[in-house]
Amino acid sequence: MTSRYAATYQSWKHDPFGFWKTAASEIDWSVRGEQVFDADQGQYGRWFPGWECNTCYNCLDRHVERGRRGQPALIYDSPITGKQASYSYEELLDRVQAMAGVLLDQGIQKGDRVIIYMPMIPEAAMAMLACARIGAIHSVVFGGFAAAELATRINDATPKAIIAASCGIEPGRVIAYKPLIDAAVEQASHKIESCLVIQREQALATLQEGRDHDLGALMQEELAEGREVECVAVKATDPLYVLYTSGTTGQPKGVVRDNGGHMVALKWSMSNLYGIDPGEVFWAASDVGWVVGHSYIVYGPLLHGCTTIMFEGKPVGTPDAGVFWRVISEHSVVSLFTAPTAFRAIRKEDPEGKLIGNYDLSQFRSLFLAGERADPDTVNWAADQLQVPIVDHWW
Repeated sequence: MTSRYAATYQSWKHDPFGFWKTAASEIDWSVRGEQVFDADQGQYGRWFPGWECNTCYNCLDRHVERGRRGQPALIYDSPITGKQASYSYEELLDRVQAMAGVLLDQGIQKGDRVIIYMPMIPEAAMAMLACARIGAIHSVVFGGFAAAELATRINDATPKAIIAASCGIEPGRVIAYKPLIDAAVEQASHKIESCLVIQREQALATLQEGRDHDLGALMQEELAEGREVECVAVKATDPLYVLYTSGTTGQPKGVVRDNGGHMVALKWSMSNLYGIDPGEVFWAASDVGWVVGHSYIVYGPLLHGCTTIMFEGKPVGTPDAGVFWRVISEHSVVSLFTAPTAFRAIRKEDPEGKLIGNYDLSQFRSLFLAGERADPDTVNWAADQLQVPIVDHWW
């Protein structure tokens, strides 16, 4: 690893633009340019100006076309509801095309903004990819944010539509999302045109005629028809998404991430930073409402041809402090990326790590901790219990 790091670093240092141009060869482009970086564009410069691409195509279509049609792309594991589901690359592509068709029928086009307000269910990833497919710009708002926070983001992003679930589920309680959405829409000065809702059996939403639509039912219609939606080519410098800061220090700031450089960096990171091979199972135990969820639940693993885990649960209490080990064992996860807080909670509930012995973790080979400080006691505990490398990379 040391020699590989040194060689990689020297390669970048010798020719940084050539380095990233080589990395860009891992992405499929509809238009390839010669310039890798233009320092004079914008405040920070722009990556791959003049290049064109589609992020959804790189996450799904090309893998279906090149031998991963039947490989699991997304595994949904919800200890809260007791449900699991697995979607192959072909199945996920079909569902993303169905959702993209619904969005097009609602008048959503390239450049339009769409807010996604959902818990950790498969349709959250599908919504992100469906927006990317048609060139719409998604803005995921953490599920359960109060109406005022949602209204602030509606006013700033000026979305044409909201994609939502009827509820989120926490241990011991169900959070109805639709009343929060309705209150936010009422408070916001910008008015959305439509709200597309995935109905969950734990709390069905009351839909307002004319504005609200049953997204699940509409997707089923599209799937029955075999709707195909072509990928829309966008500039590498066009926005893929807007993600807002928490707003704890003032007005939330919308961070805009481009399509091209985003794909190149994430695809490169999967092998070079995380040591993951295409076809392996990678699990980021985050939430799609945060940037880690964007990067390492959805885009990074799918760009790389991996299987990713969508986990609707908690490190403890769903049902116990062994749930992480069950997920790793059951789904053959090779690497986990999570926050130190999760391991502090697990350690507190099972300080001797007795629950680890109940599961086969023989294929598990690395743990990445990020998002906050990882205290040495927790890192050492994890290393002793799991006997794998622990990488505290803050991120």
